[in-house]
Amino acid sequence: MKALDFEKPIYDLQEKIDELRQLAASTDMDLQSDIDAIEARADMLKAQIYASLTPGQIIQIARHPNRPNTLALANLLCSDFVELKGDRCFRDDPSIVGGVGTLGQYRVMIIGHQKGSDTKEKIRRNFGMPHPEGYRKALRLMKMADKFGMPIVTFVDTPGAYPGKEAEERGQAEAIAKNLKEMTGLCVPVVSVVIGEGGSGGALGIAVSNRILMLEYAVYSVISPEGCASILFRDASRAEYAAEKLKITAQDVVDLGIADRILPEPLGGAHHDWQVVSETIAAALADELDRLSALSREAVKADRYQKFRSFGRYKDTAIQAVSALPSAKSSKSSKKKL
Repeated sequence: MKALDFEKPIYDLQEKIDELRQLAASTDMDLQSDIDAIEARADMLKAQIYASLTPGQIIQIARHPNRPNTLALANLLCSDFVELKGDRCFRDDPSIVGGVGTLGQYRVMIIGHQKGSDTKEKIRRNFGMPHPEGYRKALRLMKMADKFGMPIVTFVDTPGAYPGKEAEERGQAEAIAKNLKEMTGLCVPVVSVVIGEGGSGGALGIAVSNRILMLEYAVYSVISPEGCASILFRDASRAEYAAEKLKITAQDVVDLGIADRILPEPLGGAHHDWQVVSETIAAALADELDRLSALSREAVKADRYQKFRSFGRYKDTAIQAVSALPSAKSSKSSKKKL
């Protein structure tokens, strides 16, 4: 398991525990009390560290290469998951995967980003950055789900849509924009779960949903902190500062009214126990689908529309300040009295 920078003290203690266990096994010495004491220290240290994570540290967890991915979750959630491929136009984009499976009492369409776990797979899947055909494949599967009355579950985990020349030539912006438009008109429930990194339009292209859930250490943002720092400050090293100001953590996004629920992760992050995470997600999805499935098709569509219309509310303090000023007439009368 890859150790993150701020986790190094924990892994140092774990190494001591492993050394003591090896010593006990090779010498028949009774070192269990020492091992228990160090394990207790490690657990306490982990709890302290994870109770006060900075946004920059949360991003490291969200990007951890061992976090559960879409295909893994699809197979953990559904015993009969069948992957479907191709956009019927250009090719199959492995950066977005999708297919049909049974989740509890529901036959669902699962769609999500797929980053890859090792170097070879990451390159093949373009590090989870979809080309236009990935979004067109996703839309094809969504329309299939809408036709057959299957709820849609999407898993979001991408740094963003691929910005390369060939992607732009094949209509990257149009593909994402069309997904945004078409998803607003779907008449089946759509639930999105941000499982890692939700980056900009690359994430939103499959996340125009009735409900948006986020794992505890996932992030959701209009731009990466590194990109923000490079543009605003001309200095990518200020990414930590940008991360704080962008309000990208699950708690921030829920407080802003964008996401609806935070799903707890095991101590240390979702990459430590995929089974527990899948059970948490399954329970949350069942709850949300039960509520949404009780609505009519038109009500489901209206619910999604109203959710996104409610984003970005603001209060115009300038108009309020002007209206609070005394009128010209009242000012003249007060002058006369003076």
